[in-house]
Amino acid sequence: MDIMHKWVIVLGVLVIAGICFLLYKYSKKITNEFNGGLRAANTQRIRSSELYIELFKQYRIIRTVLIAGLIICMLSSFILISRPFKSKEVVNGVKKRDIIICLDVSYSLYDLNSEITEYIKGVVKGLEGDRIGVSIFNTSSVTYVPLTDDYDYVVQKLDELDEYFKLQKDMYDNFYNKYQYLTDMTEEEKEKFYELDEKLSYYEAGTLYRSDTKGSSLIGEGLGSALYSFPYIGESDRTRVIIMCTDNELNSYYPEIMNLKDASEACKNNKTTVFGIFPSEDKFYLPEEYSYKACSSEFQSAVENTGGKFYVRTDEHPVSEIVQDIQKQEAMMVKVVSSRENVDIPEAAFILLLLGIVVFCGAGWVLQK
Repeated sequence: MDIMHKWVIVLGVLVIAGICFLLYKYSKKITNEFNGGLRAANTQRIRSSELYIELFKQYRIIRTVLIAGLIICMLSSFILISRPFKSKEVVNGVKKRDIIICLDVSYSLYDLNSEITEYIKGVVKGLEGDRIGVSIFNTSSVTYVPLTDDYDYVVQKLDELDEYFKLQKDMYDNFYNKYQYLTDMTEEEKEKFYELDEKLSYYEAGTLYRSDTKGSSLIGEGLGSALYSFPYIGESDRTRVIIMCTDNELNSYYPEIMNLKDASEACKNNKTTVFGIFPSEDKFYLPEEYSYKACSSEFQSAVENTGGKFYVRTDEHPVSEIVQDIQKQEAMMVKVVSSRENVDIPEAAFILLLLGIVVFCGAGWVLQK
């Protein structure tokens, strides 16, 4: 316990001491001086009687109690005015996170993307207070789920994405990987192809916008778009994290608006940590056209530049282990926001004041009898 206004206690002690001294001097003066009235003779006999002695003793005790009650009232009042308090750590809340799942939805990544969405659905169900969003990209980016804490909605949209990746797999395995031209298909296969293509166009209308002139897999623009989908990018006090999945196989016809290095630097400057998930070498698309080492090294450098961690999905390190490890990283730790505050503790002084009032009133009532 501490006292906010210590000088009040000092002043109170001096005031009480002064009052006690004045009362003592006044009582002495009354005892030693005759102020008029009728004098009675032979009072010594009455004063020496046992009844008088007993009553006078009771009177002095009750008067002492009365004065003690008054002093207690005054002292406790000064204590209350001085404001006793204690300092304690007060939890003002928990610094929650904004997490964006950024997925490269090129056909070369449908297996990895499907595994990620399937596992993250379970993670989302266990969140509390965090906001989560989903950004998908290929030629262009689409904010598929804006940041929200409506986890049922997020799970619903992840289910839809999982269905999209299964459609990609179906299209890739049964058509792109088997036929070079439509004329090679039977009428039944053509019908199925068109039906599948129509379903895929629902998702790809945004991500493949102007792909004929811009190219595909614009990695830097995908990461940059995810970054700038955070609200209040320059002043938010929430922890910002991007979990990004890509094979970094850039296929642009013109220079990107923001390349991967620039996007990484923008994330770093805006205190956004990126965690990268990369496919294993045996799942790498078109190794004859792209260097696995060059693509992975560039992506790893971009991720680590933001303070994040780079992961390669292998049979020994599935997505479940990768996401669990991401959750253990410092950037993903939930931070308790607390401060020290002074809290008044008047209870003891108030009880003392009530006790003093009871003693004072009780003694006064007995004296009147």
